[in-house]
Amino acid sequence: MAKIGHLAIATQDPEKALEFYTTAFEFRVLKALDNERARGYFLTDGHINIALLKFKTDQLGKGMDYVGLHHFGVYTDDTDACADRVEAQGGVPYVDEMELQPVIEANYRRPDKFRGYEGIVFDIAERPWPATAAPAAPGGAQT
Repeated sequence: MAKIGHLAIATQDPEKALEFYTTAFEFRVLKALDNERARGYFLTDGHINIALLKFKTDQLGKGMDYVGLHHFGVYTDDTDACADRVEAQGGVPYVDEMELQPVIEANYRRPDKFRGYEGIVFDIAERPWPATAAPAAPGGAQT
């Protein structure tokens, strides 16, 4: 079973968003990001990796001023089987659709993003995001 390990929030001002989330919720800062896709910060609550990002292109077709949930990410120990199930349900590789290059340092399979039911965008990852817990194995043990 895939587990959610990542939420990406589109923001117009990553620095103000960082101040809000770290002050209001005491989320811990993991690192800053600035690549060809977006600029911002990765945070964590100790369980989920949260990205606060100002995107450099309109990846959702909602305009460059869009703020809110951009995509989520799942971790699974069998990314190929998960991607096959996604595609069997009509999901399509989002990287190909948007002509985005995979982020080399990321922990994703290739392609790393898909568009699923009702156009929702998500990542499929080969391992947990930084500062997130790996899914529990049967019986409650960590994998």
